[in-house]
Amino acid sequence: MLLDKPAEVSSSQALQTVRLLLRAAKGGHAGALDPLATGLLPLCFGEATKLAHNLLGSRKAYLAECSLGVTTTTGDREGEIVSCCDVPAFSDEQLEAVLARFRGRIVQVPPVYSALKQDGERLYVKARRGDAVEVPPREVDVFSLECRERTAHTLKLYVECGSGTYIRSLATDLGEALGCGAHLASLHRLWVEPFHEPAMVTLDQLQEAAEQGDAALLRWLLPIEAGLAGLPMLRLDAAQSLAVTQGRQIVLEHPAEPGKCALQADDGRLLALVERDDSGRISILRGFNLPSP
Repeated sequence: MLLDKPAEVSSSQALQTVRLLLRAAKGGHAGALDPLATGLLPLCFGEATKLAHNLLGSRKAYLAECSLGVTTTTGDREGEIVSCCDVPAFSDEQLEAVLARFRGRIVQVPPVYSALKQDGERLYVKARRGDAVEVPPREVDVFSLECRERTAHTLKLYVECGSGTYIRSLATDLGEALGCGAHLASLHRLWVEPFHEPAMVTLDQLQEAAEQGDAALLRWLLPIEAGLAGLPMLRLDAAQSLAVTQGRQIVLEHPAEPGKCALQADDGRLLALVERDDSGRISILRGFNLPSP
């Protein structure tokens, strides 16, 4: 399900609300959004929860508004103000030169107030307790970073990035590079691979659908195959299907490039997400226990 998460609701709260509406035994989300953030939050239920980790590594796109001249403890508008500074005048060309420094493979320090774990504990728990927290830098991918609109004190940015990229850190680093500091004022996630043009549903729409009955609610669920869009889908014969079901090794003769692909059983069921090497030999990444169509 492609949820349009509202602001001031955590990703876990949104997931549990939808899970209860669907009466689903288990569920997961593919890439948490901070409570202040809005936009696409892919939710997975039942067997589809096995895909959540696969989607976590996907490319994502955001619209971010950065407020210049003010830094906060959390790197966003929810934190306490740490410093205020006059915003220097800079041209579009000067801004572009700074933005260029944050494109490509860059080194970034995640926020102290984040859900990352250290010694088995969330960083934000340590930070709120007043512990000294040091977060090691790491490399992340920023594929696109463009200024869509600017005022004297704000920048509206389009960001396309890889997994693990913190837009809050990008905002604070950008503010430091501009010499005035900054924090993230708002964030909206536009898409997550493979859902480039997502037909999202809001919590209010789901509540209304639930009042109309299961048919109205379930129409917002996508088939599990939707999470594998863009990957090669290979159909197996009966013998190969049985072998994969039993966890035995097979070699695929299909003309396919090495890398991830999805396997369909001979009866059309989605069977597994696998990694194929140059020789056609596969490693099963995730197996699915789905009924026959």
